[in-house]
This record gives sequence, C-alpha cells and structure tokens, in this order.
Amino acid sequence: MESVKPSSVTPSKSKLARTFAKVLHVRAVTGIAPVDGLNNVKGDADLKNEGNVIKEDEELQKRKATEALLAKAFASISTVKASYAQLQHAQSPYDPDVIQAADQLIVSEFKTLSELKHCFFKKQFDPSPDRAILQAKLKELESVNKTFEITGKKLESQARLKESEIIFLQEKLEETNKQSRSIEKKLNQSGSLSVLDNLHISGLSPNHFLTVLRHTVRSIRNFVKLLVNEMRSADWDIDASVNAIIEQNVVYWKEDHKCFAIESFVCREMFDSFNFPNFSLPNESLPDKNKRQLFFGRFNELKPVKAMEFLSGKPRSPFAKFCRIKFLKLVHPKMEASFFGNVNQRNMLNGGEFPDTNFFTSFAEMAKRVWLLHCLAFSFEPQASIFQVEKGCRFSDVYMESVSENDEEMTVESEPRVAFTVVPGFRIGKTLIQCQVYLSQVMVKKSTFREQKRR
Repeated sequence: MESVKPSSVTPSKSKLARTFAKVLHVRAVTGIAPVDGLNNVKGDADLKNEGNVIKEDEELQKRKATEALLAKAFASISTVKASYAQLQHAQSPYDPDVIQAADQLIVSEFKTLSELKHCFFKKQFDPSPDRAILQAKLKELESVNKTFEITGKKLESQARLKESEIIFLQEKLEETNKQSRSIEKKLNQSGSLSVLDNLHISGLSPNHFLTVLRHTVRSIRNFVKLLVNEMRSADWDIDASVNAIIEQNVVYWKEDHKCFAIESFVCREMFDSFNFPNFSLPNESLPDKNKRQLFFGRFNELKPVKAMEFLSGKPRSPFAKFCRIKFLKLVHPKMEASFFGNVNQRNMLNGGEFPDTNFFTSFAEMAKRVWLLHCLAFSFEPQASIFQVEKGCRFSDVYMESVSENDEEMTVESEPRVAFTVVPGFRIGKTLIQCQVYLSQVMVKKSTFREQKRR
C-alpha cells in the first residue's frame, strides 16, 4: 500500500484557506454581518435612540427655561406699567407715600429686568421652569388687575368732574332760561307796540301793519314753544302729531323743523276767517258805516292793555268771545286732558270765565296780537287781505320767504317745493307781505295761491 504524499495534500488545504479568507473579506467590505452579530447591531440602535431622546429632553428643557425667562420679563414689564399708572394717578390729588412706593417698585423691576438680561446671556436658566412660568403669569395678572383698578378710579374721578360740570351748566342754563323768559315777557307786553302810540288812521301805512305782524308771529312762536314742551312732558309722539297735521310725508332738513308744522297748524286755526270783518264771531253785528273807525278804535283800545286784564274787565267783549272760540277750537279736549289731567280751563271758558294759568295767559297774548292785526287790517282802505301758498308749488321769492335756514343745502336737481305755509302773507293795496313757507322735496305739479274771499 502506497503512502500519501504530503505534496499532494497541502495545495488543497491552501486553496480552501484562501477561499475562506476571500469570503470573510467580502463580508467585511459589504457590511454583511454574520448571523451571530445581529444582537450587537440591535444594541447599537437602542443606544442611538436613547441618545436622541436625551437630546430632545434637553431641547425641551431649554425651551421651557427660555419661556420662563420671557414670562418673568413680561411680568416685570406689566408691573412697571401698573406702577407708572399708580404714580400718575397719585399726582392729583398729590399723595407722596403712594408716589414713593410706586417709584421704588419701578426701580426694583428695572433691576429685575437687568438681572434677567444677564441670565439670558450667561445661559443661567431657572431649574424649575414650569413653576417659574406659573409664578410669572400670576404676577402679570396681578399687575394687569392693578392697572384696571387704577384706570377705574381715574374714570370715576373724571365722571365726578363731568357731573360737577353738568350741574354747573344746568345752573347756567336755568339762569339763561330765566333771563330769556324775562325778555320774552317784556316783548309780549303791550308796551312793545309803543311805537304805534299816537297813531292816527289817516297816517296808517303798510310799515305799521308789518310791525304788528312781526310781534304777532313772535307771540305765536312763543305759544308754539310752550305747546311743544307740554307735548313732550305728556310723552306725546311728536312725529305722529306732525303727520296728522300736515297729512303728507315731508322731508325735514332738521329734526327741530317739525315744530314749523305745529306753528303752521296754530296759524291756520288762529287766522281762519281773518278776511271776514266779524272774524269767527257768527253773531257779531257790525254797522254798515264807519267800519274803519270801529276797527281802529278797537285796535287802540286793546293795544296798551294786557290781555288778561282786558278779559277780566270786559268778559263779554268781542275780543273775549274771540279768545273763547279760538281756544276751544285750537286746544282739543283730549289735548287739554293729556297736558293737565283735566279740562278745567275748557269748562271755565264755557262758563263765561277765563282761567288764570300760564298756558291760557300765553294763548291770550297770542290771541291779542292776532286780534290787533285783524283790527288794523280792516282799518286800511282798501282792507288788507290774507293769502297762503298751496303745498307743492314752486318757490317764488316774490310771494314767499323760507323759514328754513338750510336753503343752501337744497340743490337745483332736487327742485324743492313748498311743503306747507307756516305764516300767511298779506296784501295791503299794492304792497305785498311775503308768506313764510317751509320748503321740502315734495313734488306736486300744480302751483296755485289761495286767498280767502271777503264777505
């Protein structure tokens, strides 16, 4: 039996060793780990994840620490703001203790802000950021609440000051109203027509009539003012009352202009039958001759006397009958009951007496001026006549003048028309006294004038 030669075995082992070495080299290059090395790779991944979690926790803590720092800064700023507000409030009335305390607190908070600045640059953050944030928010809320309290006190102080100003202005207004009433009372007295003293019928002119007309319109407006005040005191709906008077939709340039509608109503009732010699007195008989002298005599008789004095002295005179008829026609029973809670003034007039009230006194003065104007109108030859403008006609400055102060607001495109006549106009021979109208954007095609017929 032949023995194995060493030379024949060695090359095979060497070849196997080289092949095994190549395999190990390929695994090392490609990164393919042997099966036994899987546990080691998993451990490395866990370590990497734990590192990421630690890093995230650090960033979260850093963010919370920054938030805590900012919360402290805002809380200090709110405290400075509240202290400054308190310092200002303590100036008036001057309170040195409060001013000193507020000043010290402001200085302290500025120091706190400076410390927070250094902590930020040196990365020295609060170790308990959550607690620090809550404390800073509480401090900020307390400062904001303090600011609101100081603002409330300041507003209360301003309110008290305004109340004192209101009281002062109310007293001043009351004083002005007293002076105004005194002036109106003087103007309403018969002495205001003293320019017509020693007037003779032969010397009558349209200027005399115009003087009496101006005083008449003034007394009418005084009564209208009183009437409107009574309406408001009785909680009347002024808009509804005005719409009932005018019976159409009128565009008023101002809310206060609605009083012109009430004035129009009063003038319409007071001047009704003005062109008739007996002037609303159906049973009044007049002589056929010397009518001018009769009316001029009535004018001179009533002119220098107060209305209530004349009524008490001559309760059965034509003027007394005129006052009774006009009051009962102008003041509706429901209106009187609403104003005064009763109809006593109406009952007294029906019983032949005259009520001694401010309301009736104002009415009597107005009625006196209207009566004087009527007497003077029939003292002319030919007699003065009255006219008014129909609603919807175009404005003409020959026959009319506007009572509104807003004519400049009326554009050409709007073409304002006459909404209603406020005060009638008059003709005295060839002289024409314009009627006073209220202009509005009421479109009515027909334009006419209406003049009362003379009996």
